[in-house]
Amino acid sequence: MSAGPLSIDAGLLARFRAAGAAIAWRPAPTKGPRGRRARIAHLHDEEARIEAWGRTPGGGVEVDSGPVGALVILLEADRRGALPSLEAHEAGAAPRFPQGALAATWGAPPTAPGGPTLRDLVELARYALA
Repeated sequence: MSAGPLSIDAGLLARFRAAGAAIAWRPAPTKGPRGRRARIAHLHDEEARIEAWGRTPGGGVEVDSGPVGALVILLEADRRGALPSLEAHEAGAAPRFPQGALAATWGAPPTAPGGPTLRDLVELARYALA
């Protein structure tokens, strides 16, 4: 059973949405590239840098590659629709994301095979529910 545009169990999706409502947001200490809004998401003693650009239906979000970042991408996909493009960036590839990043883009070509999947995001985001 699923709910919303994502193929996620309705009960789990409800838990993700509840966790999303509990996220405390604050401005990021440094600015991202022009046209991006940068913030820090804090949930259960974990933080993630979030950079978003564009509006529904296009745009995207790049996040620290951890549980809170994965949760934010899932919530964006819940709001914007199915996730056509998802990429992982290695640690150190971008100075703003020294531990690595996940990037989701709507209105872009589909992701090439072999990258992270929706299932990978769900499994990682589960750790944010603690």
